[in-house]
Amino acid sequence: MALKIALLPGDGVGPEVLAQAVKCLEAVEETFNQHFIFKEAPVGAIAIDKKGTPLPDATLKLCKESDAVLFGAIGDPKYDNDPDAKVRPEQGLLQLRKELGLFANIRPVLSHPTLLDKSPLKKKVINGTDFVIYRELTGGIYFGEKKLNDDGTKASDLCEYTEDEISRIAHLAFKAAKGRKKKLTLIDKANVLESSRLWRKVVTKIGESYPEVALDFMFVDNAAMQIILNPKQFDVILTENMFGDIISDEGSVIGGSIGLLASASIGEENALFEPIHGSYPQAKGKNIANPIASILSAAMLLEHFGLTEEAWAVKKAVDKSLKKGVVTPDLKENSQYGTNQVGDFIAHNIVDIEDDSLMNDENIDLGKSTII
Repeated sequence: MALKIALLPGDGVGPEVLAQAVKCLEAVEETFNQHFIFKEAPVGAIAIDKKGTPLPDATLKLCKESDAVLFGAIGDPKYDNDPDAKVRPEQGLLQLRKELGLFANIRPVLSHPTLLDKSPLKKKVINGTDFVIYRELTGGIYFGEKKLNDDGTKASDLCEYTEDEISRIAHLAFKAAKGRKKKLTLIDKANVLESSRLWRKVVTKIGESYPEVALDFMFVDNAAMQIILNPKQFDVILTENMFGDIISDEGSVIGGSIGLLASASIGEENALFEPIHGSYPQAKGKNIANPIASILSAAMLLEHFGLTEEAWAVKKAVDKSLKKGVVTPDLKENSQYGTNQVGDFIAHNIVDIEDDSLMNDENIDLGKSTII
């Protein structure tokens, strides 16, 4: 299989973590006789600096002509701290999602046995957590009409959804639940918002076609609390754009680091894979950013194209890095390993994931990933 993969490194630590994901895909090429064609293009703040727009036409063209997009990160403080900026890096990602029709964002959240003590939550609360969030991605308040009066004293953002927008992601979520623990929770604010009441109506009707899946509902404020108090109660979460943006970041505390969470954004014809973390500009160029979320995004890409054995090898190599403590400082204080070293270790261990003779534990302890 020859897959054309557009690489959009973006801003901050995006290029650094994306480079590690590419290393792992190259290891998959070598090990499984696959073939990936990589081509890079600018997006976000770096694209504004170079081209005057966060999503240049050439970048969009490349993405549309590729089988998938592998994304780094987006954002820059010089825009975050300027409320009057008319062009912002994040606009590029929002436009890209809209242009590619990426209506479903899929974010797995699970606890790692070796990292339970890294979460601020109690081990007994998070141990065994394994749920996935299906977030609608191209509708709602982020894409609704925005208004600001002439003197800048009154603003509004329209939250709007259609039945079709709700239906297409609801079917994906129900199908996912059928293959998991057969439970789906719709998170909304139906006691206040008319758009949420439409979500409940449409999802309830669709649920009749999936009788094996138990459907329940939860207000978003309660859900934010329940994810902290009892995350194991969830299997598949379905929600709208803004609510999903918020609760998926909240879910990162379960794993102990936002640097562990990958995501897939899926449309009818296109797919984009990215870590959920931001551009982390404070760490840019310091070789300390956690690349695991980006690497797991590459694993999700492989799964999307039916390369399940290849994806399994990537995930097992990640598991080995976590168990052996070959991780960045966000997961292990005073770690000697940087972004590049963690990426090298995981890529090397994709070659033969079951052969522990490939690993020299003494050298690992000295901060060297050594293949013997």
